[in-house]
This record gives sequence, structure tokens and C-alpha cells, in this order.
Amino acid sequence: MKASELRELSADELNSKHRELKEEFMRIRCNTVLSSDSDVHQMKKTRKDIARINTILNEKQRSTHAERS
Repeated sequence: MKASELRELSADELNSKHRELKEEFMRIRCNTVLSSDSDVHQMKKTRKDIARINTILNEKQRSTHAERS
């Protein structure tokens, strides 16, 4: 998922996407622990997507605080 695509989403959509990715990450992590075939690449990709969403949410939050000041 690209950051430019995420910046077009609203804060509510980003929060829901964040929840979805956290659930997906936990599912992948549980599957990795329980089975011998691990999808490390997918875990890494999901973790980076979560970080991107957190960054964009922080940017949006800072911009709204700057506008209020």
C-alpha cells in the first residue's frame, strides 16, 4: 500500500484500516507460531503498512492542531 493512496483517505478510514491490519498481523503471527511454514515477508509488509498508517495519522493530527493555533 502506497503512502500517497493512504493520504487520500479520511482519519476514520485510516483508523479502520489500521485495525484491519493489526488483526491481519496477529493472524499471520499466530499462523507462524503454530505451523512450520512461516510467511515472514507478509509479516514484514503488514508491519510496514501499519507504520505508514500511524505516520499519516500523526501528520493529519499535527496539521489539524496547527490549523487551530
